[in-house]
Amino acid sequence: MEAKKLGLVLGISTIVAAFTMILHLLEAPQVQHALLGEFNFIIPAMLKGASSSGKYQQGKAGVLLPNLTSCHESMGRSDLPVYCCPPMNQSDVAFIDFQFPDPSLPLRVRRPTHLLDENYIAKYKKAITIMKSLPDTDPRSYTRQANLHCLFCTGAYNQQDSNSPLDIHRSWLFFPWHRMLIYFHERILGGLIIGDDTFALPFWPWDIPEGMVIPEMYMKAPFFHEARDISHFPPSVVDLDYSCTASSSDDYGCFESGLGPEDQVYTNLVMMYNQMVAGAKKMELFMGCPYKAGEGGSCNGPGTLELAPHNTVHKWVGSNLNPGSREDMGVFYSAARDPIFYPHHANIDRLWEVWTKLHGNKVITDPDWLDSSFFFYDEKLQLNKIKIRDVLSITRLRYAYEKVDFPWLNNRPRPSVPLEVARNVLKTRQNAKLQRNGRFLDSTLRTRVNRPKLRRTKKEKDEEEEILVVHGIDVPEGRYVKFDVYVNVVNETIMNPRFREFAGTFVHIDPGVIRVAREANLETLRKKTDLKLGISELLEDLEADGDDSIWVTLVPRSKGCINATVDGLRIEYIR
Repeated sequence: MEAKKLGLVLGISTIVAAFTMILHLLEAPQVQHALLGEFNFIIPAMLKGASSSGKYQQGKAGVLLPNLTSCHESMGRSDLPVYCCPPMNQSDVAFIDFQFPDPSLPLRVRRPTHLLDENYIAKYKKAITIMKSLPDTDPRSYTRQANLHCLFCTGAYNQQDSNSPLDIHRSWLFFPWHRMLIYFHERILGGLIIGDDTFALPFWPWDIPEGMVIPEMYMKAPFFHEARDISHFPPSVVDLDYSCTASSSDDYGCFESGLGPEDQVYTNLVMMYNQMVAGAKKMELFMGCPYKAGEGGSCNGPGTLELAPHNTVHKWVGSNLNPGSREDMGVFYSAARDPIFYPHHANIDRLWEVWTKLHGNKVITDPDWLDSSFFFYDEKLQLNKIKIRDVLSITRLRYAYEKVDFPWLNNRPRPSVPLEVARNVLKTRQNAKLQRNGRFLDSTLRTRVNRPKLRRTKKEKDEEEEILVVHGIDVPEGRYVKFDVYVNVVNETIMNPRFREFAGTFVHIDPGVIRVAREANLETLRKKTDLKLGISELLEDLEADGDDSIWVTLVPRSKGCINATVDGLRIEYIR
């Protein structure tokens, strides 16, 4: 029996080698797919019985793994059914455990979009044109690549050994999953231009002044995408705190900041300082909450950078002709259809690397996180099972980022009014307590919050970050909800992230997965959101570190807030 299996394997290997030689001579990816397309799926299935690594095994408790046999219709928005599933049953495809690239290979260097040359743009144009020409049966095709994001943000896949839908937003899965996505996307693009091991995606550095406009190359085919907001085309400066204002004429209408270019750039830099430094001094504050397997393991607590600028830039790019959602970039199911999605997320990935280095290269050590795994096709049409622990070193993945300055590191904000003036005004305030069953955010909410620990030492502050928790945020289905959080504000009508009183922002993009969970009667997944904001540095700058309480103001920035509720606010401490 073993001899027959060995003979089968050798015979198939000979056929594969012959086909590979022919394809190498032809050197045309379109022809490659025509000759070998489905053959790449048939052969792994035939070899599956002989592959020890290609067996789908039961997952460990707490470790997340998608069930590839469970793909089903999902919800792009709470009112929009979508079907993002691959045309073939992926459970019939053998996979391999991810192997790191040869360490002798040159690094793929990702460059900022504003510094790209014509030779690079021509190469990228060739690769994406080929990718868009591939049929949907090919997992390297542009449609299939875009649908990967749809699959994992709409509840299309269940978790292994569970009926719970899997979602990669609003938790500690956000950064590593997107790193996997663009890593394999990059490798596929390089493979389509005849095995270019040096090809690297660009990154859109919207966090530095030189990159705060839509990159020029993404205004031309094949990188241009029609479903964008025309009013935000260059030379408009991106608004990293983009809001759909509560004063607009309809439920979803968005409002421009009204700032001139220089003021917008400065506000963006201060926003970046808060999201990367002041408000993100501890791991969970930046990475998001711990999301584990099973119905009781889900959480809903995004990190600072995911909320903004990640969510806000998605909305800013999306089309104003789709006011309810701002597709394509404005909603997760369709976001990756726009080619600008990839440099946007390359910058998110770069900023994860920057934050990690700023914090002494600390990483999460929980084995449930490290061993959580996902599946991605590579440039050779091979399905890879890759763990989060595999993507923690970009050097081992053989890519790097061209260095750019971090001007936001030097943009620590200042209070909006003299501190003595603010203190005198705050003394005259009357407290407004939250209702037991939650308070609607139909108007500005201001309340006093007690602080358990006063006058902590520097050592205590280094060990424990004081955090403001806005807990029990309940967002109605189908609504875009954004509100800002301020501490000890005198006049909230002039507030924006450029002032020290700004503690952070909450930005909720309708994911659709909540509707999927509800229809599956999985009420445990409909958890309310807790927004956690680091405020130790803020309290020092406002000279409120010795106060027994602070005034917290929630300012609604979208009409969706009318039906959103908050259960309360409290102070906690996190190591």
